[in-house]
Amino acid sequence: MVPVKRLSLACWDYDRTTALATGRVRPEGIELTYLCLPVEETFFRMVRHKEFDVAEMSLSTYVLTLERDRPFVAIPVFPSRAFRHNGIYVHVNAGIHEPRDLRGRTVGLPEYQVTACVWIRGILEDHYGLRSDSVRYVTGGLRTPGRREKIDVAPTGVDISAIGPDDTLERMLVDGRIDALYTPRTPQPFLESDPRVGRLWEDPQAEEARYFERTRIFPIMHVIVIRREVYEADRWIAASLLKALEAAKTMAEERLEETVGSPCMLPWTYHDARRARELMGQDFWSYGVRSNVAVLETFLRYSFQQGLASHLYEPSQLFAPETLQSFAI
Repeated sequence: MVPVKRLSLACWDYDRTTALATGRVRPEGIELTYLCLPVEETFFRMVRHKEFDVAEMSLSTYVLTLERDRPFVAIPVFPSRAFRHNGIYVHVNAGIHEPRDLRGRTVGLPEYQVTACVWIRGILEDHYGLRSDSVRYVTGGLRTPGRREKIDVAPTGVDISAIGPDDTLERMLVDGRIDALYTPRTPQPFLESDPRVGRLWEDPQAEEARYFERTRIFPIMHVIVIRREVYEADRWIAASLLKALEAAKTMAEERLEETVGSPCMLPWTYHDARRARELMGQDFWSYGVRSNVAVLETFLRYSFQQGLASHLYEPSQLFAPETLQSFAI
């Protein structure tokens, strides 16, 4: 019997990875231990301690690791994608009604380099004329005090400071001590309908749809990375994991319009899936570099322009060479 490679994979509980978590899909030559963890925990443990063989990782954080000692290599699998117009929250009495009203204001961020915040700043500058350096930023924990940047950043010409050791961004927004908040995770006061917290756009979904129609961009948030020493020891695992993750995603896609039983608790999943495909195309959640060049180029430009990446990367520079092309018969 040929020995299998035993690997750990830390990733959240996504429908597109469920088949890997349950073992319904098995990567060729690999025995996988799937650790279902919250994304913030996975990122922290992988960046700080390199605890897992393979892990989901923030795209922005991964790009920054290329600036340091390059401890990881990515495969072009994107377990998290999201439009981010919905991630801009404001204090309702701050007089912020449109993006230009953010100029000169104080905005909270969980971390300056968080992928969602890179996208938000880039979108606001490209499409609404709000320069990213025209805003004062404060960083810290959304719900828990003490959060700091996983990777230290010091972009030139940007006003960034940390909030107090006992403060949280949610509380500061409710109290009006910050004017707005950019965050990938919905603030608890908003979920609880606190009247002091609102979104910049009352109908962010409509704004996001208009953005997609203009740009054809569905923002990528996370990639899958392999610890470099694990990859270098057996480079075939990159393609094996890519194939398995593609197969798991296909299984999830095939269920989206199922009506005999809903794949999730939302009552109109089939309707939303059809609308998404009509607007965005059949393969709207694509993996691979070729179909995502424009998305990746846009993000990499934002990372460079915002003082995170030291130079402008090409999308192909991010990923294992074995995953950039496939064979043909």
